[in-house]
Amino acid sequence: MSPRPFRLGRSLTGLGLFATRPIKKKSRIAEYRGRRLGIDAALKAEKSGNRYLYEVNSKITIDGARHGNIARYFNHSCNPNCDTFIRNKRVFIRTLRNIKPEEELTYDYGRDYLKNVIGLKNCLCSRCRKRRKKHAAELREKRARKAKRLANAAVKGKTKKSKTKKTGTKKTAKKRGGKR
Repeated sequence: MSPRPFRLGRSLTGLGLFATRPIKKKSRIAEYRGRRLGIDAALKAEKSGNRYLYEVNSKITIDGARHGNIARYFNHSCNPNCDTFIRNKRVFIRTLRNIKPEEELTYDYGRDYLKNVIGLKNCLCSRCRKRRKKHAAELREKRARKAKRLANAAVKGKTKKSKTKKTGTKKTAKKRGGKR
């Protein structure tokens, strides 16, 4: 059995970590490792496009861009099964619930990262995909109801117009007939 209870694999958002065996709730499974950066170095790294920065506190940020940092492959989810915690200025990832084999390991990156880097409408976690799918289905139903309502109104409008024309021609004929 491998020492890690997870493997690196393909996910919807690129590479991700997947459980290889059941993992118990509250199990510490990885540490987010990398160089420790100060405020200025972290801002410079962020401006250069580094997306693997983890802010420990207002003064320390961990640059997890190195390939030796396996924790950098945890993907974001709005409905995560893992969480991060900080001990002695080190960042660890633990499970929030029991994990089944082949389930992707995810944690919530936070509202700022979601809003500024991923984009609120670009999140590919299962929760957001389900929400968008439900919303799209509701819009399709709404459009279908509107099209049906307009079609029914058009049919009613045609029948009223045709009745009005027939009665209008009869009245005209009577008037003409009466004048002669």
